[in-house]
Amino acid sequence: MDVKIGVLALQGDFDLHRQVLGRIGVASVEVRKPEQLDEVSGLIMPGGESTTLLKLMRAWDFVPALEKFHAAGKPIFGTCAGLILLAREVEHPSQLSLGFIDITAERNAYGRQKESFETEIEADLGQGKAEIKAIFIRAPRIRRLGPGVTRLAEFRGECVMAREGTVLVAAFHPELTDDASAHQYFAGMVRSATT
Repeated sequence: MDVKIGVLALQGDFDLHRQVLGRIGVASVEVRKPEQLDEVSGLIMPGGESTTLLKLMRAWDFVPALEKFHAAGKPIFGTCAGLILLAREVEHPSQLSLGFIDITAERNAYGRQKESFETEIEADLGQGKAEIKAIFIRAPRIRRLGPGVTRLAEFRGECVMAREGTVLVAAFHPELTDDASAHQYFAGMVRSATT
């Protein structure tokens, strides 16, 4: 079934996510206003600066629209800052978040911008365990996983990608590599939710 995935385009590297979706044959659209959520079957919340994204989401009244979107069972994928916004709890420092996935996220836990790095991580995205590329830029750490959260990928024994129901999060930037595994997995979640 053909689906259309929205990419939250308030700040961050939203265009790169759209490019990856295009490479795997999935239609996408930039979401700049809450009413545009009605036109899409899934949403990617990209990296950027979480406090800035939160301010912009409040200014554009996105929070009630996102709560409705989530309650309707439409899948959401948060990467880096998107993970922080979707987490139940945020530390270092604490900040408000949507609470759509039962994790605790620690902001900037993998170091500053200059300490960014690319690596291979071990993931199981429905096809068995495999190595995938991951780029960490001022990445958050998942400090706690709730009982209903599934660990999908690890780096040095720590969970860096997780899922609870229709919510998927990654501490890294999958859109910055040529590996489309994470986007293919999310597109599968969206297709499943629309059937």
